[in-house]
Amino acid sequence: MKRRIVMSMLAGAALLASTLLGASPAPAAESAGPAAREAAQPADVPAEFGTDWHDPVTAAPPVTRPSGKSCQVTVAEAQFRDFTPYKGTYSPPDGCGDRWSKVVLRMDGKVKGRQYDRLGYLHIGGVEIFRTSTPEPSPDGIEWSVEKDVTRYSDTFRGDRDVEMLIGNVVDDTYTGVIDVKVTLTFYTGRPAANPDRVLTLRDGTLTTPRNSERIVAEVYATGSGGGCEEFWYLAAPDPAPYSCKAAGGPYREVQIKVDGQLAGIAAPFPHVWTGGWSNPFLWYVIPGPRAFDVKPIEYDLTPFAGLLNDGRPHRVEVSVVGVPEGQSGWSAPVNVLVWQDAERARVTGKLTAHRAGDLANSSKYTPGSEHRVDTKGGHRLTVAGYVDTSHGRVTTTVRRSLANDSAHSWTDGENLDALDATWKDDQSVTVDGRGPARTTRTQRTYTMDGSIVIGADDRLRTVLTLGDRAAVVATQDGRRTHWSRVDDTYTGDAAWTLNVPRDQRRAVGTTSERYRAYGSDGCHDRSLTSVQGVLTEDRIRC
Repeated sequence: MKRRIVMSMLAGAALLASTLLGASPAPAAESAGPAAREAAQPADVPAEFGTDWHDPVTAAPPVTRPSGKSCQVTVAEAQFRDFTPYKGTYSPPDGCGDRWSKVVLRMDGKVKGRQYDRLGYLHIGGVEIFRTSTPEPSPDGIEWSVEKDVTRYSDTFRGDRDVEMLIGNVVDDTYTGVIDVKVTLTFYTGRPAANPDRVLTLRDGTLTTPRNSERIVAEVYATGSGGGCEEFWYLAAPDPAPYSCKAAGGPYREVQIKVDGQLAGIAAPFPHVWTGGWSNPFLWYVIPGPRAFDVKPIEYDLTPFAGLLNDGRPHRVEVSVVGVPEGQSGWSAPVNVLVWQDAERARVTGKLTAHRAGDLANSSKYTPGSEHRVDTKGGHRLTVAGYVDTSHGRVTTTVRRSLANDSAHSWTDGENLDALDATWKDDQSVTVDGRGPARTTRTQRTYTMDGSIVIGADDRLRTVLTLGDRAAVVATQDGRRTHWSRVDDTYTGDAAWTLNVPRDQRRAVGTTSERYRAYGSDGCHDRSLTSVQGVLTEDRIRC
């Protein structure tokens, strides 16, 4: 019988959940040598996963909190058993004013039994302030928490709003895990941060900005959703490659935003791996992949279009994902629009002065053989510029963005071997030239994925995977550096289990680690985590 590894990856959560059932599989580093296996199983940790393991933890830095007075509001408290959203109301905090130095969201969750990984969102006043996924539970239960700086949404928090939250779930005789969450916002008094004056959402696909907008930024929470090929879009193969998931253009994906049909922004999507991904639950029980619990939005600086958008009329704003096969679903891309206004003028005029879009490059070459192979190269460039005439003079904004993707995907007949080595680059520079020296902020993002799944003749499935999320930001004024930061979040995992045997025979083992390093003008954070068979064996902070 052919074993469809990728179909397992595509239904990663389903395979994952089945692993928790009585007749499920187990891991072990079959292809590692004896020394490696011995190193992976120190005497003070269990030989394989049991019914309880360490609560999920990440190496990312906690949200810093200012000193002084604070007020807390509970936004949502719910148990998710199905796809019925929680609906409630939000009111601003009493006793902390309506201008805050920081606002911190915290979600506390718990679940036990058997359950898939699930995707979720939180809307306040229609604005998506949080997108997340869930860990998979142990039979004895787990608890976890996520924090996020949501100060940028302060405009939304100043009035009474409707609240909607959903973590879609299924609970039945097999999948017993009820997802129990509580979400709070903590408001800190003090000098207000330089937040957007307005936070807008689209209405029927259109945007109407205040007529005195001088800076406009769109953010898009773009995710390939679970249960289908677009969850693992980076593995799609073109015809005539004999692979489980097909896309005529191969695996290249690009998230585009258009204003009135004109290309306004491009971005590389982040290759999220949820906690049911890559056919192996034992990779993710303790340490999730980067961004799995806190999905970050893509940002597009639309300020060059402010002169067009400020005419008081609705303008169509569309987000699309290049490369998705026609008629195939699987992507979610809600849009928020952040607006900074000119307090001294009722109307800010301007003009789009430059728009140069390069040709979209996308080549996927299929090479047949004992190991099938698809090599992909893709990329795109876009430059837009425009000015606004503000109360403090004419300000010109130029946005340059370039994308590049290189990947090599190989597999054998039956997909008993399935491997990917891929890199995505997303470079952007924003130059603001007005009164005073020109200011430029350059951001270089790099995402990497290097992994393989192998099923041996003895039905031993092993997954080895490394994920990287890196970014470097440099701000300059008149050619001199004024601020900088560098982030490197690297996850590595190696886990295996035996397919098609009772639970007590699966011999599941796994070693995972994460190192999150952040350096820059604001200080440093360097934390390393390692877990072996669900036991946290290292938690080291270097600075």
